[in-house]
Amino acid sequence: MAARKKTTKKTARKARSTSGGTKARGATAKKAAGLAQDVQARNEKLNAVTVDRIEKAAGGVHGFINKKKKPDLAFPVRSLKNVSYSDKKGYFEIGRQKKIRTLTVNTVKSFAQTLRMMGLSKELVETNDFATKRDAYYQSKNWEDAKFDEQSESDTVMDDIEALFSVDGVSREQLRFIPDEHGGAVAGRLVVLDPDRETGEVERIDCTRFGSGAYSIPSTVEHLSFETDAKFILAIETGGVFQRLQSHKFWQTSDCILVSMAGVPTRATRRFIRKLSDECRIPVYAFVDCDPYGISNIYRTLKVGSGNAAHLSQFFCVPQARYLGVTPQDIRDYELPTHPLLDVDVKRAKDALKNDPFFKSHKPWQKAINDLLEMGVRAEQQALAKWGLNYVIEEYLPQKLAQPARFLP
Repeated sequence: MAARKKTTKKTARKARSTSGGTKARGATAKKAAGLAQDVQARNEKLNAVTVDRIEKAAGGVHGFINKKKKPDLAFPVRSLKNVSYSDKKGYFEIGRQKKIRTLTVNTVKSFAQTLRMMGLSKELVETNDFATKRDAYYQSKNWEDAKFDEQSESDTVMDDIEALFSVDGVSREQLRFIPDEHGGAVAGRLVVLDPDRETGEVERIDCTRFGSGAYSIPSTVEHLSFETDAKFILAIETGGVFQRLQSHKFWQTSDCILVSMAGVPTRATRRFIRKLSDECRIPVYAFVDCDPYGISNIYRTLKVGSGNAAHLSQFFCVPQARYLGVTPQDIRDYELPTHPLLDVDVKRAKDALKNDPFFKSHKPWQKAINDLLEMGVRAEQQALAKWGLNYVIEEYLPQKLAQPARFLP
């Protein structure tokens, strides 16, 4: 009798365990299904907006033609001279200057190409497909007299179309044109929820389980969602430093997410960081080389955008990013090995001080860049290896992370 009772209790425990596991799996499946539905609803709304904007633009051209008037399209001028910056919004905004493309004998080909590119975009949205820049160039070979002779021509038209529709909050990715560029890499305390484009089934991608590798950011990230308990995101300029931090699991000891920018971060990398930071409400710290390029191109592009792509800034920049280092003061404090500033470095630094709205708005940055010019040198992230290969992990980053209030804006 006692044996039977023991067996009964064991069976009961197993049943309860199985029941609990079934309930947990059921809850996870229900959450995944809800997420897939939310993503689908959001995508359908974005698709409807995109198609509507394309049809309105084309309808405007058609209306001018019916009135026997020359149709035109007005595109924002994409340059630093047509950009404004305010601390309140935290990113570059495109100004009011426009370039007008009017249908004339001399512009008939470029005008037709613009309309055909819009038509291709509408077709891609309606068929739930996408095209790279190279795909779009070869697609035009079916456009007879409107075909592009060189990809540089199709790229320019695509950029113009993106700028045109960005005024209405539509990005190139919503137009279904994606870059050929490779995204960044991610490691650390993050689970990426990636719904399948056709079935909606959600794949859970654990960024702690890539061994010595890392998760590769896809070309478009709007459909992704996240789960994380990380304290911050560390955006890293060089692949070598990222690989060292990843291989030593710096993300584990510091409760963070590592993102490799691999130089100037791609659109997808910037959007991924922005979306992750916004949705999970965690800060972003940038760790780049101390040179005018790292400061005024890589970091500035991540944080506020760039002049020729200011129409994208509302989607792709990360206003909440802060500059952890390497700084001019770090060169002194850590006695780092340096290289002389080249003429191109000096020119880039002086241009940033004179013409860049972001640096002109931040005195700490003006001081830092002037310090760099006075010192006449630049330093790389890897210069910290002077004190040991893992000095960056064991000393530099812990010391810096203990004082985030001292980070440059």
